[in-house]
Amino acid sequence: MLERLQKIIASAGITSRRAAEELILAGRVTVNGHTMTELGTKADPATDRITVDGSPIRPAETLYYVLLHKPAGYVTSLKDPQGRQLVTELVATIKARLFPVGRLDYNSEGLLLLTNDGAWANRLMHPRHQVDKEYHVRVRGKVDPQQITRLNNGVELEDGPVTGATVRLLKSDQNNDWLSVTIREGRNRQVRRMCAAVGLSVVRLRRIRYGALTLGGLKPGEYRLLSSTEAQELAATPPHHSARTAVSPPKAAEQRPRPPKPKRPSSRPRRDS
Repeated sequence: MLERLQKIIASAGITSRRAAEELILAGRVTVNGHTMTELGTKADPATDRITVDGSPIRPAETLYYVLLHKPAGYVTSLKDPQGRQLVTELVATIKARLFPVGRLDYNSEGLLLLTNDGAWANRLMHPRHQVDKEYHVRVRGKVDPQQITRLNNGVELEDGPVTGATVRLLKSDQNNDWLSVTIREGRNRQVRRMCAAVGLSVVRLRRIRYGALTLGGLKPGEYRLLSSTEAQELAATPPHHSARTAVSPPKAAEQRPRPPKPKRPSSRPRRDS
């Protein structure tokens, strides 16, 4: 696709668009061996050879932010020694090397993010970036209210105590109960280990929300691309807050102005600071 040279140079991360215009005017930019000095010149970064001071520029990589409904029976990895199916196979139509942001167990299902933006992924996976992640969990048998209380108060795992979890009874079937479990950490198999710590056996685990993002109407195996706004808002979520709070913050309570305090007369001379 044809674009202005200064935009191509700026998008490649070489310099700003205004500085790129100066490079063009100075005769330091060539397209297919020809020096270009007009600012309106266009080129196709995918097919034309563009150089700045003799060095070819590489077109900027297209960044993808993908929300996948992961089915059970897929490995959240780029390769598997056992030859099992990979989540990346479900997004193979996107011609980029995507990798998962965090993970879901082989038998777990639900919302999984994938991207080729390493900085964005590192931001989301950093321990300080604690965004709410909600799971619907079916456990074997009936749940005692005391077990829910223990989970909400925080259970001790082998890698440390769990804090900030919210657990409630979602629904009760004839033989099994469903729990809603919301956590902010991202430890390995954390929800399953939390349930095991209070004597609950997980039968099915499905992540239904990541910050403000939900599965919507996606069926298992389907995916959609996040908008740039969604990706930016998720990465910008402040620590220890859910993205829903960040996207739609409650209005602050109206505060009445306080009357000014009366000034006391002073006999001391005033000093200049």
